[in-house]
Amino acid sequence: MTTDGFHDGSAIELTPAASFTIDELVAIYNQTRIDYIVPMPMNSQRLAEYIRLYDVNLDASFVAKADGDILGLAMLGVRRDHAWVTRLGVLPNRRKGGIGRALMIAMVEAARQHWLKYVQLEVILNNTPAHKLFLALGFEETNQLLVMRRPPGPVKQPAVGSIEWLDWSQLQRLVRQQPQGVPWTNQADSYDHMAMVEGCRINLADGGRGWCIFRRQPLVLSHIRLHTEAGDPNAVGSALLAHVHQRHSRLDTQAENIRCDDPHLVAYEQHGYIEAFQRIEMLLNLVANERVNKNPPQSAS
Repeated sequence: MTTDGFHDGSAIELTPAASFTIDELVAIYNQTRIDYIVPMPMNSQRLAEYIRLYDVNLDASFVAKADGDILGLAMLGVRRDHAWVTRLGVLPNRRKGGIGRALMIAMVEAARQHWLKYVQLEVILNNTPAHKLFLALGFEETNQLLVMRRPPGPVKQPAVGSIEWLDWSQLQRLVRQQPQGVPWTNQADSYDHMAMVEGCRINLADGGRGWCIFRRQPLVLSHIRLHTEAGDPNAVGSALLAHVHQRHSRLDTQAENIRCDDPHLVAYEQHGYIEAFQRIEMLLNLVANERVNKNPPQSAS
């Protein structure tokens, strides 16, 4: 696939990422992120897991080249009726030449070819060039997301309530009951692909109840989600976190893509979670966009 992407009209060649090895994709990705706002280097093992966890379709993902030189890449996750743009990056010395736009247009077209309803993505707050590009392509802001960290250590609040640690089948039922709109990384499909998933349900003396799910890795807890079924979300969330961190007091914790309006934010703060950075979640409605394309406004006669 080629496109007239540069300002001088020369062509950008877009090659499916499936044509490259994982090692080659890692090398390209790391080159595009040398000066990124938040460093996110990867190795081959991590990228292969990332592709598997988040349903990245390498046939619908692209590497941009021109005259044999690598310019950038972008990847597309595909699940049922929606897609997710991720790992978009352009080499620092080749930016502002239309490469990112060409990659994004290819991602959106790939989503259309899969008959998907919408495309979502996240952009780090203050990454102004990328944010402007997405707005120009019709994406709309839907949420602001927090990425938080908690260092290892003892619990900061008492582990109260009656706790029940759940097996995978119980957790799977709970996460699949969640409404739409959950960030891609924390959707039920992501947990389906993970190993070492744990979670628990809690009942408080005042009738409050809820549950949480997370991934336990050798050195870190990640993908943590809290849900309150009844009662005060901060009380329920604090009790859940107390039991989690009492059980895994020696592990670092990463909580990614927690909405800024999440009702459990005070609970996170009470347990020593610190904001690392923020992302803006954005969405492109392909169904509405298709209607507009099929019914262009009539010019005045």
